[in-house]
Amino acid sequence: MSYDLIVIGTGPGGYVCAIRAAQLGMKVTVVEKRATHGGTCLNVGCIPSKALLHASEMFEEAGHSFAKMGIGVGTPKLDLPALLKFKDEAVDGNVKGVDYLLKKNKIDSVRGTGKIAGPGKVEVKGADGKTQVLETKSIVIATGSDVAKLRGVDTDGKRIVTSDEAIALPKVPGKLLVVGAGVIGLELGSVWRRLGAQVTVVEFLDRILPGMDNEVARQSQRLLEKQGIVFKLGSKVTGVNSSGATLKASVEPAKGGAAETLDADVVLVAIGRVPFTEGLGLDEAGVKKDNRGRVVTDAHFATSVPGIYAIGDVIAGPMLAHKAEDEGMAAAEIIAGKAGHVNYDVIPAVVYTFPEIASVGKGEEELKEAGVAYNVGKFPFTANGRAKANQQTDGFVKILADAKTDRVLGVHIVGSDAGNMIAEAAIAMEFGASSEDIARTCHAHPTLPEAVKEAALAVAKRAIHF
Repeated sequence: MSYDLIVIGTGPGGYVCAIRAAQLGMKVTVVEKRATHGGTCLNVGCIPSKALLHASEMFEEAGHSFAKMGIGVGTPKLDLPALLKFKDEAVDGNVKGVDYLLKKNKIDSVRGTGKIAGPGKVEVKGADGKTQVLETKSIVIATGSDVAKLRGVDTDGKRIVTSDEAIALPKVPGKLLVVGAGVIGLELGSVWRRLGAQVTVVEFLDRILPGMDNEVARQSQRLLEKQGIVFKLGSKVTGVNSSGATLKASVEPAKGGAAETLDADVVLVAIGRVPFTEGLGLDEAGVKKDNRGRVVTDAHFATSVPGIYAIGDVIAGPMLAHKAEDEGMAAAEIIAGKAGHVNYDVIPAVVYTFPEIASVGKGEEELKEAGVAYNVGKFPFTANGRAKANQQTDGFVKILADAKTDRVLGVHIVGSDAGNMIAEAAIAMEFGASSEDIARTCHAHPTLPEAVKEAALAVAKRAIHF
């Protein structure tokens, strides 16, 4: 059977691309190696980790905050198998939802590992070893990413784990050593810390959350330290001895020096992710990759081979599900002969710790490096009525606006529900708003987003409540 489009991979980028292409009248099939659709995000990434974050946050709230509100529940007891079942149900509901959407849009689904077998041909090898060749006019590579490996440390999936296994540990570790202070390490470290683990995070750089605004990272680190997470920055794990009942991790200064040994029951390696292109036959097909293993594409997601496109984590840019989704929609529209575009200056990023950390646009360091003159407006949640009422006053909102035009260049939020509040900033920036535009937009009271309005007012040094 011949298709207009074959999408290899059904993560957020792949399934969205397939659906949009079907909406535009194309005959589409998807190729997926997992037993379920949704890719890393739905199966072992975004969705299960957020379920664990929510459940663990409720567990901590019950143990530490309910009494302050006059709610007596006693000491909460952890039923880890039930909590993990709650997580699994979240995954199941989402992957079934993708399956439904593909069927609803009359998209064929082929299970197996896909490989580009030549121009307009995709070879699919099923679990039974049998292969079939599908023909198509266009191919979209949407195979996502895999966990990055740490040199000198071999994961075993039980005590030395990646994020894939860290969402399903059979018991709460007494001591958890997290290697990497990025989004994944901080989120999963927060989950297990709330459930009772002693958590130490080792980071090669001298800061957490590389790539985020420095002030945001510093404030977030202080808040996480108050919660009990220990950070060893400017340090590297050079090896883990797993011969005994307790893991022995060797930790050295990043710049060199004497090593120390840290004990751990579980070591989580969370140093980032790398594009997944293994077995795709890209070299044989002539598809170019860069020095980081990413598929090289032009502004229209086209690779070096006509008819082959790539989106999501396998190409340059932030490895975020929503970035992949937007690229999937744009690629489908371009293949259909329409205009497709992604604004890479307005892609929000969220860390789902508590408080949440969210940003969109440029940070102060980026603007300084680019020589852009800017004004800053900041507003703390300690001065927000709803945050006070909720006793969730940690954090702040920071807005960076062009000094000449007042156009919003970046918004950064540390605080409860920051992940939802950042959407307002993204919409404002997408429409080229000034800080004055946000400041003059009526915000409901009492709400946390009022802090966004106040930060916008603060750009012109006229915040009302601070």
